Amino acid sequence: MSFDERRASLEELGSVLTAPGRLRMMQELLSGPPLPAGALAERVGLAPSTVSSHLARLEEARLVRVEKVGRTRLAQLADADVAEAVEALLRLSGEPEVSSLRTERRRTALRIARSCYDHLAGQLGVALVDAGIRDGWLIAAGGTWGLQDSGGENAGQALGLRLDVAESARPLIRPCADWTERRPHVAGRFGKALLDAVIADGWVRRRSADRALTITTTGRERLAALEIDVA
Repeated sequence: MSFDERRASLEELGSVLTAPGRLRMMQELLSGPPLPAGALAERVGLAPSTVSSHLARLEEARLVRVEKVGRTRLAQLADADVAEAVEALLRLSGEPEVSSLRTERRRTALRIARSCYDHLAGQLGVALVDAGIRDGWLIAAGGTWGLQDSGGENAGQALGLRLDVAESARPLIRPCADWTERRPHVAGRFGKALLDAVIADGWVRRRSADRALTITTTGRERLAALEIDVA
């Protein structure tokens, strides 16, 4: 049986997700790239043995994938559908109270820019949507989104980015309701290409401690030139 041939039932999912630690782990895996189990344990503040046990349960429910590379076990969310479900749960939940300056800084960083699986979220993600509608390369009508052209060339030219939109069965572009901004950011194949491009072009860089993205000096200069306002 292949990984995708069997999905857990609703009852099974409910049982798996009752453990708060598992939900915290899935939230951290929204960063997109696979995380070593040890790094995941450090992020969520759990013992490595506990994380290993949780990962086994999540993998059994087809919510995560775990690959062994040498002595390292790399974990990632199973697919974009799982990522969207986790983001939806975050939108339904209230944010925990701030307990320290470190926690407040981390929360602020996540709000400004972060990865939502393989696309861009937070204030930066939503600001790029506004810019796309303003400049005409993103067409939003009747609750659906489209691009002015099928390959995203106009968007790339407007933003000064090289966008490599891969072919696959995934939708080209779709809105994904943002957890913190409560407005949509861009998902789909175009959303992945956009995130890949802003990282490759040096607008943002990933942080090792969480899924926040740090906007670089280069990124700030490019955004200012494009009249895109981000805190």
